[in-house]
Amino acid sequence: MMKYAAIISILGGFTPLLAATPGPILQTEIVVGYSLADNGTALVGSTAAVSGMKPKAVNYRQVTAYTSAPEETDDTPFITAAGTRVRPGIAAANWLPFGATIRIPELFGERVFVVEDRMHGRNSDKVDIWFSDKSDALKFGTRRAKIEIL
Repeated sequence: MMKYAAIISILGGFTPLLAATPGPILQTEIVVGYSLADNGTALVGSTAAVSGMKPKAVNYRQVTAYTSAPEETDDTPFITAAGTRVRPGIAAANWLPFGATIRIPELFGERVFVVEDRMHGRNSDKVDIWFSDKSDALKFGTRRAKIEIL
């Protein structure tokens, strides 16, 4: 059973904009314009975490690696979809808003990544971590891990 999930509007303050079927309000990560259903599904996207919440581990996701190699990117290989320059700590994820911060403790410990890039639409449920070195990215390969949204 899906439960209520309030979305906070950037312009409208703390007004709930969206709700699913009846049930209690979720104790989960809520950020401005963004929330998670209790199955870990992102409902809408933007940034700015509400303080006092603990990271929410979501479903296991496939985690891959990418570089700025021309065969892996569009015609601006060093610019993210958010318009920033690639650098260590950048992640691509279609299911999270730009600016979302995540951890992948099983693979990277306490290291924090910022979502500033996107992937091809067929990869809508994955997380792609930017690597500066192609051989390191190839060694990383494809793994499955829990994603913590901060």
